[in-house]
Amino acid sequence: MLVLNNIEVAYLNVIRVLHGVSMTVEEGAIVALLGANGAGKSTTLKAISGLLHIEEGEVTDGSIQWNGERIDRKSAEEIGKLGIIQALEGRRVFGHLTAEENLLVGAYHRTDRNAVKGDLEMVYGYFPRLKDLRRGIAGYLSGGEQQMLVIGRAMMAAPKLMMLDEPSLGLAPLLVEEIYNIIKRFNTESGTSVLLVEQNVRIALSIAHTGYVMENGRIVLDGTADFLRNNEDVKEFYMGLSTVGTRKSYREVKHYKRRKRWL
Repeated sequence: MLVLNNIEVAYLNVIRVLHGVSMTVEEGAIVALLGANGAGKSTTLKAISGLLHIEEGEVTDGSIQWNGERIDRKSAEEIGKLGIIQALEGRRVFGHLTAEENLLVGAYHRTDRNAVKGDLEMVYGYFPRLKDLRRGIAGYLSGGEQQMLVIGRAMMAAPKLMMLDEPSLGLAPLLVEEIYNIIKRFNTESGTSVLLVEQNVRIALSIAHTGYVMENGRIVLDGTADFLRNNEDVKEFYMGLSTVGTRKSYREVKHYKRRKRWL
């Protein structure tokens, strides 16, 4: 189980991005972290995976625990060996390698080499298109194929927690639905926990068990997927427009202001 306890994150020891963020990812659950661009979602994932230092950021307060072990002071390599794997936003593939070589990179740190071949076939089962393209150069694949490759590479790491950053970004709706169905199947069949960062609230809540809404570096709302799907504020601010055709901020909502006083 992953537990974030009131964490704060700052870049260059000056720019504070996260303000007292607390959340939990139960074993085997799919959790959606929702919010607009710039809300702090990707920073939250990087805080968990240990990648903050690449951008001169650090967890300055609070703690992150994985199965009772504190990990916010560990390196990204140490965290990865614990089974916490992040698929970064932007379909970052090794463009000069083949699709299959990209997938095998995901298994680089694994010691159970005999199981890697079976997992490769598992990934091809989820993404038959990748099997057809396994000898193709990854840099020449389409955006959707590269997104499949990035998710498949994360699967090859045999993750205990797989973190996906905006997997729907820039993809056609039918392809987004296909990829999300595969994520759901993988979660069900492998029992792998999934932490999903998304701006597309509808598709994320279609497979998530629980979710958190983030705004300006703070968690402003959380609950089950059904609760968030049916919440009028989520519908208005993240699934469409207000009655006057403009997006609002949670700061304008009375119950949010009341919740803010509770924190």
